[in-house]
Amino acid sequence: MKVLVIGKGGREHAIADAAHRSRLVEEVFVAPGSYGMRNVATQVDIAQDDFESLIEFAKENEIGLTIVGPEDALAAGIVDAFEAAGLKIFGPSKAAAQVEASKDFAKKLMKKYNIPTAAYQTFTTKDEAVTYVRQQGVPIVIKEDGLKAGKGVTVATTMEMALEALDIAFDIPGNQVVIEECLEGFEFSLMSFVCNDIVIPMEISQDHKRAYDNDEGPNTGGMGIYSPVRKITPEIVAQAMQEIMVPMAKGMKEEGVPFTGFLYGGLMLTDDGIKTIEFNARFGDPEAEVILPRLRSDFIEVITNIMDQKVMDLEWDDMVTLGVVMASENYPASSTKGAIITGLDEVEGLVYHMGSAYKDGNFVTDGGRVLIVVGVGSTLEEAYDKAYADVKKIKCDKLFYRSDIGKKDMKGNA
Repeated sequence: MKVLVIGKGGREHAIADAAHRSRLVEEVFVAPGSYGMRNVATQVDIAQDDFESLIEFAKENEIGLTIVGPEDALAAGIVDAFEAAGLKIFGPSKAAAQVEASKDFAKKLMKKYNIPTAAYQTFTTKDEAVTYVRQQGVPIVIKEDGLKAGKGVTVATTMEMALEALDIAFDIPGNQVVIEECLEGFEFSLMSFVCNDIVIPMEISQDHKRAYDNDEGPNTGGMGIYSPVRKITPEIVAQAMQEIMVPMAKGMKEEGVPFTGFLYGGLMLTDDGIKTIEFNARFGDPEAEVILPRLRSDFIEVITNIMDQKVMDLEWDDMVTLGVVMASENYPASSTKGAIITGLDEVEGLVYHMGSAYKDGNFVTDGGRVLIVVGVGSTLEEAYDKAYADVKKIKCDKLFYRSDIGKKDMKGNA
């Protein structure tokens, strides 16, 4: 079959790569994609929000399956549009994508179906929110409602930080803000293939959200990641599935908004058990870039089977993958365009293009997070060494990266 991947970042590069390796697939297209994906997919110059043109392309090229990467396309209803046109597409409907598009929607579902999460309140006015924060004290978590590309969350350790976050949030007319208790523990990502109430878990990964070493600086979309996570045992995964992932899928079906696609659970192992930090309606980024290279099962076969309500056991490579994000200077506050990147041809491991472009014979920066370099090893230490050896081969005076991805978790984890 022919497969179309919607999106243009590192996640979509990893999805296209996995589809390219499938025995069921004869050709992969990615729209709009990027030049860096040319080794696994044919780039199609159609914007991810141009549903009419995407549908026309899918029909003309007899696309057998479309896979959606970015959350904004899902929230805008791309799945509804494709299904109305009689096309097969893997992703949640606009209504189901609210599990990410509206934090209040997700929290209400978690509360109704007894899914463990942080205590919270939702506010629509700044004065009430400020009063609540002053009553609760710090640390406290402030989340702007809506899609924020992995950002829009402030873990306020001082009252000044909390009040500043509220100023920013309520500067947007009509904005809702969810204010949560601050959980403490070990954070990890659990993604699953989902169709209605069938939920098939993937391997665990741990993202590093802060911009700088030692988990300092602002929240980002993710600066690095590794998989698997030895601290999260099969027993913990089974508990998370039983208490969080399966109840959420069943709850959404019960509510009349059944979920199909990649359901992302951002979870935390606390002293009081596993708690839900957030749900996302799509594959995580950078999670896709370290999880999919470890999937031995046929990626497209898994998707087509679950859409046909068939369950299959997944096979995984027991190697460790560790990804280091190379981001534009001043990310996440700003990004760069046009800075020349060299040394990519010297890299021995995997590179996924998150925000690059190709101009005048050179790769150049074209976004906030630009590249993710993935090392593969038999231990976390080996994957770390390989990833950073490759990172050092890549030269660009406008890129920075963290030097400590996976470092604090090596002892007892590798």
